[in-house]
Amino acid sequence: MARVGVEEVLRRLLGVKALVVRGAQFEPHGVEVQVRPRQRRARCGECGRPSPGYDTSASRLWRHLSLGRTAFWLRYAPRRVLCREHGVKVERVPWAAHGSHFTYEFDELTAWLAQRMDKTATCRLMGINWRTVGTVVQRVVQARLDSSRLEELYIIGVDELSFRRHHEYVTVVVDHLKKRVVWVAEGKGEKTLQKFFDELGPERSQALTHVSMDLGAAYQAAVEARAPQAQKVFDRFHVQKLASEAVDTVRRQEVGLLGGAAEGRALKKSRWALLKNPWNLTQRQGQKLSEVARTNKRLYRAYLLKESLAKGLDYRQPGRAEQHLDGWAQWASHSKLKPFVKLSRTIRRFKQGILAYISTGLSNGLVEGLNNKIRLITRRAFGFHSAEALTAMIHLCCGGLSLTPPLPVPN
Repeated sequence: MARVGVEEVLRRLLGVKALVVRGAQFEPHGVEVQVRPRQRRARCGECGRPSPGYDTSASRLWRHLSLGRTAFWLRYAPRRVLCREHGVKVERVPWAAHGSHFTYEFDELTAWLAQRMDKTATCRLMGINWRTVGTVVQRVVQARLDSSRLEELYIIGVDELSFRRHHEYVTVVVDHLKKRVVWVAEGKGEKTLQKFFDELGPERSQALTHVSMDLGAAYQAAVEARAPQAQKVFDRFHVQKLASEAVDTVRRQEVGLLGGAAEGRALKKSRWALLKNPWNLTQRQGQKLSEVARTNKRLYRAYLLKESLAKGLDYRQPGRAEQHLDGWAQWASHSKLKPFVKLSRTIRRFKQGILAYISTGLSNGLVEGLNNKIRLITRRAFGFHSAEALTAMIHLCCGGLSLTPPLPVPN
């Protein structure tokens, strides 16, 4: 059996191939391993171009992975080089990103854990603080995010998401075909989405065929201005949400008008009976719905309007769906219920986009599903203090990044 020197053992334990181990010593904070790059000629830390030496900076430490309870650190005195493009820069080292205090393997494992668990657990396992986890995630995302993610975009979904106690927003763009987030920016509305089209460029914008979104006017204006050929799709989730809100508005109005009268008391605790799907009603909720039908014709009419609109969205033939929506809008406009009169105008205005949902089957469900995942990320991190940190976590967890942490290989 061949004998292996201590330096070779340490090099293999570190798992970094392009370095030379010169020695090691125990310190209170762990094991310090003296290393140097295997390549003799120094390279610019920014561009990696071989450059003449300028001087040598003081030795510094890079945090590496731990072995059990013992942390490993790499110590090296990096040279400074005179790059003809970037000037005087610290040389590039093979074990860490430029400007980082952690090795590539440490960054990779930290980001992999952040994909799968809350920040507190990641901090405990890696022995770092919250802010450092965010910095590592941003660095990994910047290095690993697919630079071609905006190529071959044809069907996208657009939505907004609030964070920091719902006072700030980010706009999220999703690729329906690849089922991943491709773009995130702070803010909401037309101006924010215009930034996406600026980055996408005229040629790629013209390649878009469908854009799913809610019924808000801001995103529609941006799509009409920058990708007029794309079919706007308004899925049933947003349409039915408007109908449910109209029913609830009528319910509150009726309760306010009737007050403490017997009919008013009969409407108490009827909200979920009116809003839930008929096949999901409990026995008690079904009884409450029957009671509403007997005691308040206006509110029951609102309920029937909501259910009739849902039935129209179940059609798979656009022609039949259009006929149903036209009849529904006529009924709602003459229902003497102001919320539904307003909704009928909305349905007429956006009818083509609603019919596009029926003809294509495309919905914003993927976008809403990813938004729910993003909300879970926000909650498990107990909120984000900056849009940059949230954006990095969204790309890390929803952008299709595949990380390969230095974990043991199972037998």
